[in-house]
Formats: sequence, structure tokens, C-alpha cells
Amino acid sequence: MKKIVPVVLRHQQQGLEILAFRHPLAGTQLVKGTIEQDEKHEQVAVRELFEESGLVAEANPTFMGNLSLRFNQQNWYFYLCEITKVTSDSWLHYCHDDGGLEFEFFWYPLHQKPSEDWHETFQESLGFIKIYFDSKK
Repeated sequence: MKKIVPVVLRHQQQGLEILAFRHPLAGTQLVKGTIEQDEKHEQVAVRELFEESGLVAEANPTFMGNLSLRFNQQNWYFYLCEITKVTSDSWLHYCHDDGGLEFEFFWYPLHQKPSEDWHETFQESLGFIKIYFDSKK
């Protein structure tokens, strides 16, 4: 199964921060979603980011690579998204997934070790993203 992960970053004095959220039933996560029929990966990244966070991304996000997760062998495809509007440090967004849930969004320091509140798949994903940006230095 393929999943698309839209990655949104911001630069702070202490380093890069990545968009993350607290799911009311499943801990701390990154935005991710499933490809719908006849949908391109880039379109999924933009759509999922909007549906789950309310953020509008510019078209044609940058492909960062894919990761086959050790936990469940799912293939996750990562796209760096540029958002069209600067956001606050945290916010709540009502998402219609699973009958409707409120997600608490915040910025997470990319180089900070994730706590146990992060599911193993997202811990692995953060490691993948960190390696990607370390290789760009």
C-alpha cells in the first residue's frame, strides 16, 4: 500500500521544524494520505495537506524520496510542500476523516528525538526526513 506524506518545514533560529499534529486517538503524527483513483502523487500531497491541516500548498511539491517502512512494509512517498501563507505556532483543525476529528497542529524540531507518543512509523519517517535534509547541507 502506498501513502503520500506532505512535508512542511519552517526555519527557526534553533533549526528546521516540521509540521506535526496530535491525533486524538493515535498519538503524534505527520500528515499522510492514500492515493485516490487516477490521482498523481503531487496532487495527493497538496490535497491531504489541505484536508488534514487546512493549509494550502503551492502546486508541484518537490519529491524527496520514498521509504519502505520496516513496521508494515508500506511504501511512503515524501513531498516537500511550500505553503502559501505563514502559520501560527499551533492551531486546531477539524478533519472529516473517520467521522470527524479535531487535530492539534504544531511545529516539531526536526533534529529532536521523538518521544514515545510518536508511533514507530512516524519515528522512522522523521529519521528519513532528517537524513534527506542532512544530505543537502
